[in-house]
Amino acid sequence: MSIPFGYASPEQIMRDRAEYARKGIARGRSVVVMQYEDGILFVAPNPSKALHKISEIYDRIGFAAVGRYNEFESLRLAGIRYADINGYTYNRNDVTGRGLANLYAQQLGMIFTDSIKSLEVEIVVAEVGDATEEDQIYRLTFDGSVFDEQGMAVIGGQSDAVAGRLKERYRPGLSLAEALDAALAALTEPGGERSPIGQLEVAVLDRTREQRKFQRLAGPRLERLLAASGPETPEAPPAPAEPTLPEKGAPEVDTGPPTAPDGDIDTGSDS
Repeated sequence: MSIPFGYASPEQIMRDRAEYARKGIARGRSVVVMQYEDGILFVAPNPSKALHKISEIYDRIGFAAVGRYNEFESLRLAGIRYADINGYTYNRNDVTGRGLANLYAQQLGMIFTDSIKSLEVEIVVAEVGDATEEDQIYRLTFDGSVFDEQGMAVIGGQSDAVAGRLKERYRPGLSLAEALDAALAALTEPGGERSPIGQLEVAVLDRTREQRKFQRLAGPRLERLLAASGPETPEAPPAPAEPTLPEKGAPEVDTGPPTAPDGDIDTGSDS
């Protein structure tokens, strides 16, 4: 049996699609999603004011993505439609992060296997619970694979290096300021400078809020958090003590003859 000219095996096609998607995703900057004491924090370097990498899907559910904006934006809108229809038809509590992650996994898997080009996206779906142990973070790759992450997730860019730096700083029960500091430290290359406040996109799913848990952090509140999370200012060295002057009426103390600069005693007479 002869192999037609230009033939490629299914395995080779899948490898090529995967490599194509990975290269596209790696060109973007990483996004960090991590738990803190009152919920889940999202941090992304993003100089654009119009295009968001972090968004709200439903009352307790947040969405973060890297890759081609038009592709992950279509996924975000599909997730919002799914959540709205199910919440209206049944009950708002029936809309869960797990259900949304399964929906995205089906869509990404079908596109990866059936389309000529796979989507160049990687996404995170996070749901905040009433307690820390009820929080859910799901990471989904371009081929529809789903990973149930514990405590934190990193997507896009140099994700392995960023995740390694984040693991060194992460621990359960971090305050919001501490979690923000850990995320920014992980996103910063060794020896590099952190992204300025105007190029950061930061949001939280805060379990202490009523109704909608999603909130963007910007302006004065973000500035206060960054100031609280920054390195401590070193203490100034103590000022030199001022010479003590004798009190009025106190007897003068004879300290002996003055000493010449070369160490010899000045007798006051010419040599």
